[in-house]
Amino acid sequence: MELWLDQLLQWLALPQHGLSTVFVVSFISATLLPLGSEPAVFGLVKLNPELFWPAIGVATAGNTLGGMLSWWMGWGAHSAVDKWRDSTTHLRALVWLEKLGPKACLLSWLPVVGDPLCAVAGWLKQPFWPCALYMAIGKFGRYLVMTAALLWFFPQGGIA
Repeated sequence: MELWLDQLLQWLALPQHGLSTVFVVSFISATLLPLGSEPAVFGLVKLNPELFWPAIGVATAGNTLGGMLSWWMGWGAHSAVDKWRDSTTHLRALVWLEKLGPKACLLSWLPVVGDPLCAVAGWLKQPFWPCALYMAIGKFGRYLVMTAALLWFFPQGGIA
């Protein structure tokens, strides 16, 4: 298994696979797995400045699709969450999410709470396409701001 993973990572590191690597890393990072996609996006854009908009678009698409997977997982996990139904934190979060509806998915870009938020939106059976749209808007904004800020802090030359 380890050899297979090493070969996959080496293949994804090839320059001709830069956008596909950004897509895969962005997709995985939007699930409940602990992975950040910003370094991959920044690295690709830093090495290939002409790929700024394609990288932002591919990262947004991958991250949104990962968020949509989390939504589906949440939708299917209805019975697992029933264990915590009576906790006050859970009840407050549910009231807040039900009040905001799919617009709460704008916050899917936030670290720690963003990915579970997509799953909870699915668990609450909020409408899929509005949730996906708000996820995409939030994630696009994050990638645009983060990549532009990193390029501003590290303008030319190598990354220190």
